[in-house]
Amino acid sequence: MTKSHAKKKRLHQLRTTGKDVSSLRNDIEFSTHVRKTKTKKEKLHHLHNKHKKHFQQGLYPDGNAFYYVHAVGI
Repeated sequence: MTKSHAKKKRLHQLRTTGKDVSSLRNDIEFSTHVRKTKTKKEKLHHLHNKHKKHFQQGLYPDGNAFYYVHAVGI
């Protein structure tokens, strides 16, 4: 197999200066990402509120965006 260009550079630097640059890498042996699954209550709350935030709060006090107007005698 052939060597990659980066590996050739690393080996050349190791031969000429004696400095191993691959030892300077910061390898993390553990995951810093915390995984947490949602509870049943959180899933139900998400499904219940999924489509309710389309309208601005305060603009329509009861949450309805459409009103039926019955014009009499115009």
